[in-house]
Amino acid sequence: MSVRLMKKILKEQEPAETQQLINSEDESESPPASSATFRNPFDLLDDEDDDDGGVDQENNADINGGSSIENNNEKQASTTKTTPEAFVLSDSKFKKNKKKKNKQKSQPGAKDKGNSWNESLEQLSIEDDSSHLEHVAPDTGKYNPTNLNGRGKVVKQCISSVLQVDPKFLNAENELRRIFGSKVVNSFEKGHQTGSSRQSRGGRRGSQSHRKTILVCPLEHWPKWDGSLSMELVETRDGISDFRYVHTSSYSQAQKAFESAKAVHDFNGIVNILLHHPYHVDSLITLAEYYKFSGEQQMSADCTARCLYALECAWHPMFTPLVGNCQLKFSCEINKPLFSVLFSHMKNMDRRGCHRSALELCKLLLLLDPDDPMGVLFCIDYYSLRAEEYTWLEQFSEQYKSDNSLWLFPNFSYSLAVCRYYVENDEHAKEIKAEDLKASSVDLMKQALMLHPSVLKKLVTKVPLKDRAWTSIIKHNFFSSDQTGTPSLDHLINIYVERSYIIWRLPDLQKFLRDATLSVIETLQNDGTYARDWTCVRREAFSSEKNEYSHLLVSDFSDSVPTLPPDNLQNFMVDPRGEVPNDAQPANHRVQDLTDRNAIAVLLESMLPWINYGSGHDQPEHDEQANEG
Repeated sequence: MSVRLMKKILKEQEPAETQQLINSEDESESPPASSATFRNPFDLLDDEDDDDGGVDQENNADINGGSSIENNNEKQASTTKTTPEAFVLSDSKFKKNKKKKNKQKSQPGAKDKGNSWNESLEQLSIEDDSSHLEHVAPDTGKYNPTNLNGRGKVVKQCISSVLQVDPKFLNAENELRRIFGSKVVNSFEKGHQTGSSRQSRGGRRGSQSHRKTILVCPLEHWPKWDGSLSMELVETRDGISDFRYVHTSSYSQAQKAFESAKAVHDFNGIVNILLHHPYHVDSLITLAEYYKFSGEQQMSADCTARCLYALECAWHPMFTPLVGNCQLKFSCEINKPLFSVLFSHMKNMDRRGCHRSALELCKLLLLLDPDDPMGVLFCIDYYSLRAEEYTWLEQFSEQYKSDNSLWLFPNFSYSLAVCRYYVENDEHAKEIKAEDLKASSVDLMKQALMLHPSVLKKLVTKVPLKDRAWTSIIKHNFFSSDQTGTPSLDHLINIYVERSYIIWRLPDLQKFLRDATLSVIETLQNDGTYARDWTCVRREAFSSEKNEYSHLLVSDFSDSVPTLPPDNLQNFMVDPRGEVPNDAQPANHRVQDLTDRNAIAVLLESMLPWINYGSGHDQPEHDEQANEG
């Protein structure tokens, strides 16, 4: 709408009575000639050269063009009061004029035009406001992120508040600063950057601009993301969007080369793939495992982080796993690398002491696939205890899947007792009344010992518990065996002991466990039926004769890192079971000696296509042939 048409509409709506009323109020300030008519403020835009100020210009308003706002302000200042009361009076006039306009009737033609334009403007304003308030909660008026894309109600139903991931805790640097202080972390980062800068010599040509990610912070010496991976939406059902990764043509070729190198255990071929495709996921996973077995934990963590960076850069714009409305099915082969990399990254965070970051990664893995293919449920209790998230652990055990059956697992059975022990001894929780707690820590520990007594003997051996009292305790018939006879349960107990044995090295917890164990022995001496009752519960919960968790390796939940001698590193290739084959390398290459060689130097040298390190048992034969010649 033009300014002229707007002025015309407003003038047609001005009644004569309103003009007289306003002009009578301004009689003391305005000339007599102007008291008969009302001057619309828009007229001041057109009378730049008119000095009388009392001539009615309504008929010329739609012909003359508008002038500058500065002249308008100058003329309006000359016709109004300069005191504060004058501004109040002018404001009241404007409000009174606006109110009168809605009540008074003008000519029929003007009424139709004015109402039509007003209705149009009102509709436009309503639509504009509604577009801005689309993501505002109706009751609070605050921004509600769950209302995005009109899926607010569905997201609220599908997401569990207990599994919400806090992005700020995914960054390990934040947790390290909280633990050690900013000065210590900054000095370490400077030293690390100095060391990493050697890898990017000649990098002064221009700094790499990396994409911002939430799972990892890309390092400066990393290559630029090549966009070789992407993600597509498969389907949306019940408010849950299912996604999967997609390979580009160049990535598919690199994947075929990787499968070929893997089939013949050619580690040099995998390194060659990374030279041309620096973000090939499977090759980075293999290289990370190589560094891990060679004892280079920092290099292994760097490869894992780089792999995770590539997987996150490929995310679909609608893929928001932290919210809980997106999933990736582990059953889809192309999605499996993300789960294995997240699990490895979680263990790296644990080794760095960032247990809260590891806990958030556990939540993320459960959100991606609730079927828990990586066995996160059997270590999430450990990370919550190490991160001192006691309240969260209790809420999780009660709310997850709403069946309240997690306490039947050996890890949750013991961890919930430890959790309640710390809650009871927390100085900030002294005000909690006894009736507010459903069960005491002693009762929970006795329940865990009755349900899974074979855990105790394994803990005594693994921790180890060297007190003399434990010698007599494990001789009791109820605690003398370390096997249950159920494959699934025995496997889960082995995982729990391997993962959580370290928390039982605290003297307070050892005393707590010893007192609860002695109390259980005393109870059994008084009434032996308790043992039979808990045996029935255990057999009912784990009734399968097969090991339902055989896909979970105990070594994946261990703090110890396996290493290989340098002579076996040249044959290094990892299969899905984590085993290292000892097959011979392809022939037609010059055989090199690996005696007392540095693993990193060997890796760099292995990039040369004419180098082959042979196998450990082939080298002596080569020496004998050389001596005979």
